[in-house]
Amino acid sequence: MVSAPGAAVGARIRALRGERGLSLTALAAAAGIGKGSLSELESGLRNPTLDTLYAVAGPLGVPLASLVDFRDGSVVADEGFETVLLHTERTAGSTSEVWLLRVRAGITRSSPAHSPGVVEQLIVLAGSCRVTHGDESVEIATGGHGAWPADVPHRYTAGDVDLRAINVIVTPS
Repeated sequence: MVSAPGAAVGARIRALRGERGLSLTALAAAAGIGKGSLSELESGLRNPTLDTLYAVAGPLGVPLASLVDFRDGSVVADEGFETVLLHTERTAGSTSEVWLLRVRAGITRSSPAHSPGVVEQLIVLAGSCRVTHGDESVEIATGGHGAWPADVPHRYTAGDVDLRAINVIVTPS
């Protein structure tokens, strides 16, 4: 069964794809997902996964928050990983998204490269994690902060206890 938010996300993806003049085939290929899967997502027959949303956001050139129509409180989750949109700030120069991350101990969340110029920051509230981006890797403990260019593939790996963190993603306009 598809949730109402899932159907709304599918409609938003279809609208953004249309605005950009992309065919279903072209977006599916650019996102590295099946054309049938994308069609089912857009039609509201399938709930989106976080992997799918990230895969589609990049080729569409939009921040993840735009796929959930910038609705504070929107939840996007995969196995062992949940993120809640807390706030979005849009200016002429950029879009800043503030997400609360909850990651189970030992879980790795990989993210494809975002649009050019995107920067991410992570403030660890509880637990610890290793953030790897490009050829660099950093361990961030409770109370720690890290920032990196997110226009390269990157990943978070939660430490021995569940991770709670604030993730700020800044996407230039």
